[in-house]
Amino acid sequence: MELVREVYRVSRNFPKDEIFGLVSQIRRAAVSIPSNIAEGHQKLSRKEYQYFLGNARASVAEVETQILISRDLDYLGEIELNQILNLSAELGRVLNGLINSIRKKQ
Repeated sequence: MELVREVYRVSRNFPKDEIFGLVSQIRRAAVSIPSNIAEGHQKLSRKEYQYFLGNARASVAEVETQILISRDLDYLGEIELNQILNLSAELGRVLNGLINSIRKKQ
């Protein structure tokens, strides 16, 4: 959820002509991370949970890519870039640990 808040915060400053482009895309990718975690947690099998965690991990990669694009377009400064990349890296590690834990239990 912290990553979602940060993505929304920094994307407010993107150019208005990006509202239906990069802003929309990056926000949807960010929101899909906790949404997939929550949806997967409610599934009845570990395999289904693992599937949704994998989707969340893919969305983390999507956010990271879009953040790098935003930096390349000069929409983000290095401080904002590093804040989001640090959050996404931490989240990726947590997701990897959770996925590995589920795999071991199967």
